[in-house]
Amino acid sequence: QKVTVEVLDHLEHLALVDFRDSEGVERLQKAIQFADQLQEVNTDGVEPMDTVLEDRCLYLREDDVTEGNCTKELLKNAREKVEEYFVAPPGNIPLPKLEERDTFLQGS
Repeated sequence: QKVTVEVLDHLEHLALVDFRDSEGVERLQKAIQFADQLQEVNTDGVEPMDTVLEDRCLYLREDDVTEGNCTKELLKNAREKVEEYFVAPPGNIPLPKLEERDTFLQGS
C-alpha cells in the first residue's frame, strides 16, 4: 500500500515528524504494512475493553499536594505564555508545503 501525499501531510502534522526523505517514507510504509496485519485478526464476538486491567480493582489515592505552589517561578521559564499556560510551538520542524512533497513521493 502506497502512502499518499495527503496521508503523509496529515501524519507529519500529527507527529511533528519529517518524512521528506525516501528512508522516512519507506519506514512509514513498513509500519503501515505491519499494522495492516491487525485487520486479519478475527474479532467476531469479542467485546471491546476499556482497559487491559478490567479484572482488577484499581484504587484511587488521595491527591495531596506536599510541595509546589511555584507557578509564577515556573512560568518565568516560558518563552511564550497565555494566562497561566505555556504556549507550545506549532511544530518543531519546518514542514514543506503539500505540493512540494508531491514530486518526492512519485519517485518512492
